[in-house]
Amino acid sequence: MVVIPQLTFIYFFHLMGIILMVGSVSVIDIFGFVARKSKQWTYNTIEAHYITKPLIWIGASITTITWIVLLMKIPFTTPALIKTMIIPLLLLNGSFLSFHISPKLSKRRGKRSLLPQSLQKKIGISFLISIVLNWSFVFLTVLSLLS
Repeated sequence: MVVIPQLTFIYFFHLMGIILMVGSVSVIDIFGFVARKSKQWTYNTIEAHYITKPLIWIGASITTITWIVLLMKIPFTTPALIKTMIIPLLLLNGSFLSFHISPKLSKRRGKRSLLPQSLQKKIGISFLISIVLNWSFVFLTVLSLLS
């Protein structure tokens, strides 16, 4: 993809949104993975999610808005099509985590106990989806910028 000089500003914010979103997701995913067997890390993860959740949504919003602007300005390619399909999936997965899982974590705030296995399973599947989609989005963005 050829970077048009006028779009440099949009690309900057697009990459910033991706970094904010993927960075925050990666932090909470690593915390969540370690927390599976540790009461202290479960406590730490629940506390950390109050910081990462807004950062993820800020990054996702910036990424989505800038992607829409870029779609109006760049040639539509296969990577662009795949990125366009990934964004709604990321938003749906993030909504599940924010509006279904997060309230359950909030009820456990301050407790030092492991999460129930059923909740751990839902979180694990959702985080796996999140990691695959986020890093696919990063890969496709880099691929597009290099081509």
